Amino acid sequence: MPEQYSYQNPELSIAQRIEDLLGRMTLEEKVAQLHGLAGLDGASTEPVTPNGNFSLAKARRDCKNGIAWIGSHHLQRDTRATVEYINAVQRFLRDETRLGIPALVIGEALHGYMAHDATSFPQAIALASSWDPALAERVFAAAALEMRLRGATWALTPVLDLARDPRWGRTEETYGEDPYLVAQIGLAAVRGLQGEQPGGNGQRVLATAKHFAVHGQPEGGTNAAPANYAERIIREQFLIPFQAAVGQGGVAAVMASYNEVNGVPSHINPWLLQQVLQDEWGFQGLVISDAWGVNDLVNLHHVAASLPEAARRAFLAGVDIELGHCFASLVDEVKAGRVPEVRLDEAVRRVLAAKFRLGIFENPFVDLERAVEVTGCAGHRQLALAAALKAMILLKNEGDLLPLDMSKLRRLAVIGPNAGYLRLGGYSARPLHGVTVLEGIRQKVGDQVEVVYAQGCRLTLNNVGPLMWHDDLVELPDPHEEAALIAEAAELARTADVALVVVGDNEQTCREGWSVSHLGDRDCLDLVGFQDDLIRAVVETGTPVILLLINGRPPTINYAVEHVPAILEGWYLGQETGTAVAQVLFGEANPGGKLPVTFPRSVGQIPAYYYQKPSARRGYLFTSQAPLFPFGHGLSYTTFRYSNLTVSPRRIRLDENATVSVEVTNTGRRLGDEVVQCYIHDRVASLTRPVMELKGFRRITLQPGDGQTVAFNLAPKDLSFLDISMQRIVEPGVFDIMVGSSSVDWQAVQLEVLAE
Repeated sequence: MPEQYSYQNPELSIAQRIEDLLGRMTLEEKVAQLHGLAGLDGASTEPVTPNGNFSLAKARRDCKNGIAWIGSHHLQRDTRATVEYINAVQRFLRDETRLGIPALVIGEALHGYMAHDATSFPQAIALASSWDPALAERVFAAAALEMRLRGATWALTPVLDLARDPRWGRTEETYGEDPYLVAQIGLAAVRGLQGEQPGGNGQRVLATAKHFAVHGQPEGGTNAAPANYAERIIREQFLIPFQAAVGQGGVAAVMASYNEVNGVPSHINPWLLQQVLQDEWGFQGLVISDAWGVNDLVNLHHVAASLPEAARRAFLAGVDIELGHCFASLVDEVKAGRVPEVRLDEAVRRVLAAKFRLGIFENPFVDLERAVEVTGCAGHRQLALAAALKAMILLKNEGDLLPLDMSKLRRLAVIGPNAGYLRLGGYSARPLHGVTVLEGIRQKVGDQVEVVYAQGCRLTLNNVGPLMWHDDLVELPDPHEEAALIAEAAELARTADVALVVVGDNEQTCREGWSVSHLGDRDCLDLVGFQDDLIRAVVETGTPVILLLINGRPPTINYAVEHVPAILEGWYLGQETGTAVAQVLFGEANPGGKLPVTFPRSVGQIPAYYYQKPSARRGYLFTSQAPLFPFGHGLSYTTFRYSNLTVSPRRIRLDENATVSVEVTNTGRRLGDEVVQCYIHDRVASLTRPVMELKGFRRITLQPGDGQTVAFNLAPKDLSFLDISMQRIVEPGVFDIMVGSSSVDWQAVQLEVLAE
């Protein structure tokens, strides 16, 4: 490899280095920067031996022209093996390829780096339940640091889909149902991962906004199904988080979604990838395919007759770099004149720009000892605990059963399929440290309380470990065996002062359904298997029951809501699950999380998201139209009073701002957090508007008796919508401004917008 070409000079600008390097590249070397796999047959993936070590022979065979990216997580290596492998690949690329271009190293970071030993934070939907963007930013900065120090440079995170159909198994990967909340937590994730400049300080990585677009409310609730919604709904709701990530967050990459919109799969949708993303929003970063998304144009959507045709169509539509192997055929497509070389150069420039900004031309290698020191470190463990505590939601607390008083408790029964196992949710590996609910409680109470345990029932036959998320086969247990387990648990509960029942999902019952042989969506939201029978059996013993949900989607728990006095929602709380649960149960911590999704009463209520149009909920015979628990709901061990709600000025012109303020007072006897939420409703508009829309929120902490004034600024953009010509406008009229503790518990004040 040459020693002193201009592109190797860090003193030159990135633009100068790119043009010098691009001018030296052959067609084959350019195309090699657009995919990560060597051949169209898919037989060769990365230069690894069967046991996961670096293979120099494969590298010389498959990567002689360089490579765009390698994966850091696919073989689930521990820290040492990860570092050794990545260093070996980067050394080969530097020393044995003609131009010495390093590889991007891709990893998943949905709720922490998806790699063995790395810190596992609460799942994405649990982070959203904190309603705390600053906390989310800290979590993703920690994840980015663990990634970067182990050699990964590009995170396929965050998921900005709106979770509007909980049948969808990927609900847990999202930040909830609301465009504003998803945008705010998503922005925090991008800023945490990228910092001020994506990866340039050696401690951050590239972030990826996905899945673009309209992916969170698939037809029938099944993954990758069509999303046929009007352009106005797409722009005003589904695209809002992506627009924020691009315009405010400077996200480095956007990933095309598997689904189709209006008959056009997203991987070949120039309206999405060019008109909206690039022309309207000014996005200049990388557009990446989803894994094997280009293949799906042939195998799933049937819009291409061959893989080379699929590659050509996706590339010309705006996909720059592929998670797959089809783009290798672009060499022939360019030679045949079917793909302009100017388009090829455009994409290669973007890839090279990312690599230069990351600084990996100068520093492609990883310090093993530093990686071992930081991965899963004590500081990140404490952050994981803090996030778990802020994520927990108290859904119900009848008779103030919670918190438990250890001095008045003799025997506690801990029961359920999620009590003795550490559930982390999808996109997880094995962390260095983990605490189950049962372990956390026993550590907390020591010998002061007798803790007895029964599994109660099983969720699936393969019941252990987050890696079962990858298994295709999901089997339910034998009903006769479950009946025996339930009877045993009920007998145990009968002897206890209180029973904690821990139920929900595991990594098989709610997950990404990526093929017909690997399903993850459900047509029913009831608890899987025999969990409702377990709850009923324990309740009927007469022992006071606390229900703890560890799960990936909102379940229809109608019996529990009616009969169980105390219910906590944890989603997946990460590696510190047990410690956080124990602190909340015994009052060391006060839960303050709020729901980022609506809990429906049944599948028949779907869609149940709160910001529907006025005509959407006339109701059904023989049932309530109200949800089990509304969006934004969450109780506390203390109480809060809202007072003196004002808006100033009361009348504004079309281009003016208004300030909404409210006084919030802790009227209870415990330190507690409250999430103050601000919604708007346009009373009369030229087009139909949602019944309410979230426009601001703030999580505050108050000592008993203390109060705080919380203010929200409402700008014209907050009151605007797309008119019949798809132009954004603010119309004169009266707006209801609603401030409170949830989407159903609020006070209102009116704001008038004057014509002139």
